[in-house]
Amino acid sequence: MSTSDEDTAIRPELSELRERLAATSDEGRPAAVEKRRQRGQQTARENIRALVDEGSFVEYGALALAAQRLRHSIEELAKRSPADAIVCGLASVNGELFSPDRARTMVLVYDFTVMAGTQGHIGHLKLDRMLEIARERRVPIVFFAEGGGGRPNDTDTQTVAALDTPSFHAYAALSGLVPRVGIVSGRCFAGNAALLGCSDVIISTEDSNVGMGGPAMVAGGGLGKFEPEDIGPIDVQCKSGVADIRVENEIEAVAVAKKYLSYFQGAVTTWESPDQSVLRDALPDNRRRAYKIRPIIETIADTGSVLELRRDFGRSIVTALARLEGEPVGILSNDTYYLGGAVDSDAADKAARFIQLCDAFALPIVSLMDTPGFMVGPKAEATGLVRHVSRMFVAAASVTVPIFTVVLRKGYGLGAQAMSGGHFRAPVFTIAWPTGEFGAMNLEGAVRLAMKKEIEAVEDPAAQDQMVQAMVQIAQERGKAINTASLFELDAVIDPVETRGWIVRGLRSMPKPDRERKIRTVDTW
Repeated sequence: MSTSDEDTAIRPELSELRERLAATSDEGRPAAVEKRRQRGQQTARENIRALVDEGSFVEYGALALAAQRLRHSIEELAKRSPADAIVCGLASVNGELFSPDRARTMVLVYDFTVMAGTQGHIGHLKLDRMLEIARERRVPIVFFAEGGGGRPNDTDTQTVAALDTPSFHAYAALSGLVPRVGIVSGRCFAGNAALLGCSDVIISTEDSNVGMGGPAMVAGGGLGKFEPEDIGPIDVQCKSGVADIRVENEIEAVAVAKKYLSYFQGAVTTWESPDQSVLRDALPDNRRRAYKIRPIIETIADTGSVLELRRDFGRSIVTALARLEGEPVGILSNDTYYLGGAVDSDAADKAARFIQLCDAFALPIVSLMDTPGFMVGPKAEATGLVRHVSRMFVAAASVTVPIFTVVLRKGYGLGAQAMSGGHFRAPVFTIAWPTGEFGAMNLEGAVRLAMKKEIEAVEDPAAQDQMVQAMVQIAQERGKAINTASLFELDAVIDPVETRGWIVRGLRSMPKPDRERKIRTVDTW
């Protein structure tokens, strides 16, 4: 005959355990919770509950305490340092969409209410344990990185600088092996920022500040006194390319993290398709006029499936994750509203890293091209353009995932080749809309270069311009999509309405990329 807990006296050992665990909960720490409320933030455990499937979180190291027993009693440490400022565990995320093996996720959350989320000796042991599990079991990671960096006042150790701490190496070693989502809200400095920066994607809230050194470190280096809010605010993070996705608060950050993670968890069976007929009128009649590329991307992709990365950095290229008939893909596209779609150093870095990300996790790449080529000129070269743009060629040359190229309008020079994975025959197919136009370089520049002597032989400047324009028109006619396809430099010219169908059929015609064939790292930049 069994009896319930209510009918049985609680043994003192169990009572002690319950009391200790209760002290780590939000209910047991009302003052800490109130501080988070005053800052407009959630607690570590609230963020976990919002992220994971209900009841799925299994916590590791909940009873860990800071290595400060020479300074404080166990009772005091239980109040001061629950979980030693990092809450860790395994859980299911997006379990309503994916099987248990695909939904399993590692969750790591630095708790700012505990010693400002600093990294302590015991906390590092916990982190190292979790990263080893992630490596062995190939488990994706969602990492809330808010915190002040290394903790200098743990007393229960015999160390000088603790530079043999393996956590940073262990987290970095997971690059290309498992997807790693970094989330930052509030202040994130030093060691916490170093871990965040190793992540595949960084989701930052409006109130976030990220820096390799916080105010104390900056002041200690004789670099001046600054408030935490002065170091790495959200505008700086986004424009410099540190933050991949900008969100309002932690609630939105969690929702975006779940969406981002889903692309790496697999295909979904339920999807909707936008009206494709709008693509026929998506481009302006004037071939030199800019247009909005994002509505085109959103039309080609499944409804509501597009998630853009690094929007405010490298703006002449758009990088986004999306789905087509439920299948996850990476989309690379030129944005004619910035530099006319020309590829500069920042855009090339952004594109090259995105190609690496897609290849590492077996996401096919769709390239929507409209570029006059690489950006040129003394100012552009001063940015190290030659090295930066070449990253696109190197990154694409080793991919194992299929690339599908659709030329919307301009496809000129080396920039067009880079947007297509190296050359027009590198993709599974290279097709164009009827508005496509092609050339080895800018047409006017090509005419002036090729016909330099003939043009200079005409003395009247007005007549020279007329001559150039006439030759440019001939070059345009020769380089239009239909004529280019007649020489089989394109695989097809299609009705824009057929774009989505072409890509979907291409996806279905390719074997699923084998992730085990090649594990590669993803540049942090």
